[in-house]
Parts: sequence; structure tokens; C-alpha cells
Amino acid sequence: MNTPANSTASTPSEALQGLPRFDLQQWHNTAGDAAERQTMAESLCQACHDVGFFLLTNHGIDSALIDAVFDLSRNFFDLPLADRKSIDKRASRHFRGWESEGSEYTNGRPDIREQIDLWSEHEPRAKDALPAYHRLLGPNQWPSEALVPGFESALNAWFRDMGQTADELMVVLATGLGLSPDHFDKAFGTERMALTKLIRYPETPAGQFGVNAHHDAAFLTLLSPGTTPGLQIETAEGSWMDVPLVPGALVVNLGEILQSITGNYLLATPHRVITQTPRQSAAYFHGPSLDMELAPIELPARFVEAVANSPRHHGAGFMARAEETDAGVGDMSSDHRPAVYGEQLWNYFCRSYPDNVEAHYPDDV
Repeated sequence: MNTPANSTASTPSEALQGLPRFDLQQWHNTAGDAAERQTMAESLCQACHDVGFFLLTNHGIDSALIDAVFDLSRNFFDLPLADRKSIDKRASRHFRGWESEGSEYTNGRPDIREQIDLWSEHEPRAKDALPAYHRLLGPNQWPSEALVPGFESALNAWFRDMGQTADELMVVLATGLGLSPDHFDKAFGTERMALTKLIRYPETPAGQFGVNAHHDAAFLTLLSPGTTPGLQIETAEGSWMDVPLVPGALVVNLGEILQSITGNYLLATPHRVITQTPRQSAAYFHGPSLDMELAPIELPARFVEAVANSPRHHGAGFMARAEETDAGVGDMSSDHRPAVYGEQLWNYFCRSYPDNVEAHYPDDV
């Protein structure tokens, strides 16, 4: 799928009508009612099949924590360039830290955004570890306490609370798919890899995108979208729809791995960012251990039939790998399916940060 030029999407009111909502407090309130829980879970799965995005309300994450993360991010981005470079991602062989606008590539095109990438921290592996994706494990680069007081402690709390919320949503989805509620918890393993992106977008230049149209790589993304619009999703008809700003709500979407292991029943929906004014957001990407095997889940026949009867679903592809893009494969038209989650992440880094890969792992380019 090729990214179209900047275009006018639907109005926020139209988008609001088209984006489902899920109330996590209501889910908590049904703890003793199995039938009501099943109904809610199946409804969410249907929404994720149809749209692939939803608004999460009453999620329970402290608004003070979210505000602190935005304030601390802003404080960092407002630092002089030399101070931001103190955690330059190019210095990290684990691909963590700060990057300037245009450093990340999506489908071979630069994204016009500045960001900090933080991952779950684990004991680092050797630089020549195999499989290569084990090299992604390691420490974050944190700004010093003198530069941004409270940054590391607040972001660790963010990882904890966002992770717990994402785990709850995985229980809901497992229930709706007819699986054991702890299916994903058991499959995820113990050395889990989640990502947080703290993002600042300038005004999007004509003909470009803050982030180009793409799928997310992992299972679930929980986005705190800030106070400035700009996120758009592709509809089933192929047009682009603005995602509304609903006070207090998180925007949730599904990644390619969840799409793949559910046989394309749950959908990774293309999305992008165009903004007319500077915009800030904070995203949490929920993922399992790198060694998690990505075998298809055996689902009830009704889910398999729903995919078979929908060209949009059974034809849904993955983001193209770097070598596929070079060979002319469309942006989200790859039919390659990684065997383990780490392979998916390694593919992401190779296509998104080719200069970083070449700098640290020239034998793998």
C-alpha cells in the first residue's frame, strides 16, 4: 500500500462515531458476572476485527503520572542540542535514546518527529550474540537527574502502569477469542520487551508525514495522544479518518503479531500522523519475550470463517522488510511471517534505523 499525499480526512465528529470505546472500569465491575464479561470481551474483539483501533476510557492510570510524563518529555526536548545528545541513540547498540527529526524511517521515508525510545531493561547479551535479536536486550540511556529531575522514576512508573493495563486488555481479548483468560500471560514469557516512545512533532511539511503510514509491530499500543490532533487511521474503504481527542482516554491499536497469530482476525490498521501545529504524544508498545514463538492460535471456526469471507482481512500483509522494500514490495504488502517475536523486532530496526545497524552491526547489513 503506497502512502497517499496529504489529504483531508473525516471531521472529528465523524471519526468519533467510527471509533469504538471500551470502559475498563465497567469490565472490572463485571468480575462476578461471567456472561456479561463474555459479552463485553466479544464486543471488543469484534471492534478490533472491524476497526483495529478503540478508545480506552476509565483505564485507571493516574492522570498525574501521564501529565508528569508529558512535562518531563517537554523539559527534555527543550534542552540545548548538546544536552539532548547526551543520550543520542546512535551511541547505543541496543537502539535506545534520543533521536533528531528524520532519524527513523518508515517504508524508506523519514519521519518528521523527534523522539526518545526506552525499552524494558534486561541483562545485555554479547555484541555478536545469536540469534541477532538478542542484541536488543540491554540498558536504556537515561538523561541525568541534573538535566531532567525525576525523569527515570516517572518513566519506570509509566512502564509499570501501562504494562498492567495492557495485560488486562490481553485478558479481555483472550476471553473474547474463546481462549483461557491467561493465554497470553503464559505465552509472553518472563523477559518481556515493551517500548515507550516519547514524541515531539513539529508542523508537518507539505508532502511529508510526522510518521508515515504504517502498522505497529507488537501486540498492543496504548497511546496518550496529548492535546493536539494529528493521528489518522485508514478506514476499510481506504480513506483516512481523524482520531478524536477524548479527555482522559487512551487510544489503543493492535500490532502485526496479534494479527498474525489470530490468522488475521484481529487487525493491525494502517495509521499516520499529520499535524498543522507542534504536537506531543507518548506511546507504550506491549510485547512479549523475544523468544516467544509466533505459531497461529487455533480459534473457533467462526473466526476463521470471518477472515475467509473478508478480502480485507485474508489479504492483510505485514510491513515490508528492508530487503523487500529494495525489491519493490509494497509498504504493507509483505507475506513474510517471523517465527519468533525477536525476529519481528530485528526486522523493524533494520528497516527503520539502517544507519544505526550499519554502525553497530556492519556484518548484518
